[in-house]
Amino acid sequence: MTDVYADLARACGVDVTYGGPHGLVDVGRDTLVAVLAALGVDAPDEAAAAGALAEITERRRARLIPEPFVTRRAGHPAGSYAGETWVVTEDGDRLGPDDPLPLGLHTLLVRDRGRTQSAPLLAAPERLELPAELRERRAWGLMLQLYALRSRTSWGLGDLRDLADLAAWSATELGAGFVLANPLHATEPRPPLTPSPYLPVSRRFTSPLYLRIEDLPEYAAATPGDRRRIDETAAKPRAASGTDEPLDRDAVWAAKLAALEILWTVPRPAGREEAYRGFAAREGTALTDFATWNALAERYGPDVRAWPPALRDVRGDAVARARGELRDRVEFHRWVQWLCDEQLAAAQRAATDAGMPVGVLHDLAVGASAGGADAWMYAPVLAHGVTVGAPPDAFNQRGQDWAQPPWHPHRLAAAAYAPLRDLARYGLRHGGGLRVDHVMGLYRLWWIPEGAEPSEGTYVRYDAAATMGTLTLEAARAGGVIVGEDLGTVEPGVREDLAARGVFGTSLLWFERHDDGRPRSPGEWREDCLATVDSHDLPPAAAYLSGAHVALRARLGLLTRDEATEAADAHAEVEAWRRTLRELGLLADDAGEWDTVLALHAYLAATPARLLGVSLTDAVGERRAQNLPGTSDAYPNWRVPLCDGAGRPMALEDVREDPRVRDIARMMRGG
Repeated sequence: MTDVYADLARACGVDVTYGGPHGLVDVGRDTLVAVLAALGVDAPDEAAAAGALAEITERRRARLIPEPFVTRRAGHPAGSYAGETWVVTEDGDRLGPDDPLPLGLHTLLVRDRGRTQSAPLLAAPERLELPAELRERRAWGLMLQLYALRSRTSWGLGDLRDLADLAAWSATELGAGFVLANPLHATEPRPPLTPSPYLPVSRRFTSPLYLRIEDLPEYAAATPGDRRRIDETAAKPRAASGTDEPLDRDAVWAAKLAALEILWTVPRPAGREEAYRGFAAREGTALTDFATWNALAERYGPDVRAWPPALRDVRGDAVARARGELRDRVEFHRWVQWLCDEQLAAAQRAATDAGMPVGVLHDLAVGASAGGADAWMYAPVLAHGVTVGAPPDAFNQRGQDWAQPPWHPHRLAAAAYAPLRDLARYGLRHGGGLRVDHVMGLYRLWWIPEGAEPSEGTYVRYDAAATMGTLTLEAARAGGVIVGEDLGTVEPGVREDLAARGVFGTSLLWFERHDDGRPRSPGEWREDCLATVDSHDLPPAAAYLSGAHVALRARLGLLTRDEATEAADAHAEVEAWRRTLRELGLLADDAGEWDTVLALHAYLAATPARLLGVSLTDAVGERRAQNLPGTSDAYPNWRVPLCDGAGRPMALEDVREDPRVRDIARMMRGG
């Protein structure tokens, strides 16, 4: 690595070293050249690198406002630049450089020697305030994969009515303050559907898989014959809800799509038509683009990279012509998103009407598929030729490639972070908060050049003041909370910054240990976090306690050490926790597995964490993980229906009657 490459990389926000599991690792030159190229900087040799560095330096020196996007805290002034400086607020008011800024997205202007330049200026909250009820008491809630929680009236997958019913019941009967669901992001418009909710085609819109068809006003307005046809369509997927077989998204979507196409022909009354038109106007170009992508994907497949070249440009003439040819199908997909929006609103309304101070916490995935709707709609602000992942660590020694394109940091800034702002606004519109998966990615992301191994990447940095400021601004406007998933490799300072901004982190019990493996005492946990025993990427508590997860990974060839050694370490870890629970008086010497699960949650309640999360799988004794990292077809990832410890299917109605759920809720309330 030469100095010129290192200086150029740093000037572009690219790290030249990173901390690996065994110490500091130098990034290879080939990786730097490829990542710089993805950023639009051509530097195949040292001469080109020197020239690019000189050009970047001069361009920045010549600007009156060095930053393309300026971030300040609300209540503080913009400050003066070299020239006449003023601010035009988003409401049109003019402020001087020393005037305190109101919350919002404003415009900074500087005039000097006949030149005037402007830049967006974000005035973010000094600190995100908690909802009034959470300032006085903390909250606990159930965490679930919604598709896995089926009721006896849902169509083979849990849906938005099930979410509303669970929220209302857990609030009134259990005293829960929130419910955290998996990402409900959009999926492909035709089978096969990607099972993982963390690899959607779009994070901006919602999967109609979660619609409850019978709750649609169009169903009530349909003819008896049409309702009968829909009911007949529902019979087979509804019957599947009573089995423990892997979930079949393709069959459920085929049935719901058939029902929606029937209801699409039902005339809308004037008031309902007006409501639909208002939704379409509010969502604007993004909704039309997404609906167009769906219509084209039905014809050409869900991967834009396989489409005819002329259709890959969302603003191209060919797409405009195709939109006209497919206008009926485009309108259908716009209408379907409106239905999703209505039922999302109903779920949050059910939660808050039942007394939840937060309600539904929605989950924002870290990215979207490389050939999906977002990749097409937001192509100008994405980096191409690279994918997002994670470097090697103690748990994934080869690193991870998530096969998703990253935001281009400079183009995102030039767009005033509008795409990120829209994601946050959409996620918060019908929820009391947003869980941000891999929140560290708003500070830096691991970029992997196409064709390279995950270990052959490097970190690319983002303007964290702008990305986090955008999130907290939208949360402040919505009155919601932000929970950042800050697990795994977290660089120093990130957790402190989250806390300073009023953003919750995430603390998992199994990971809260000292360097020597001893569990942390409850008083050593942080307050500004969502505290849980486990997550969707870990085995449920019952499986962890029994060591069943080690045997499963051994059977699938996922262990890097022999099974006996792995099992011994897992047993020692569990015994350390049992010993800690006994020392705290939370567990008897002769306690069984379920008593230990309860004690682990009592331990959570003894921490100062402001938010406490209980996995629904833990509450009913489920032993199977929803996702087994490192597998694809060898394990039914994201297709595991909710069952109890004996493998019996658990419907929502069964959950309500399960005494274990009430026991664990009592622990969360300090019982």
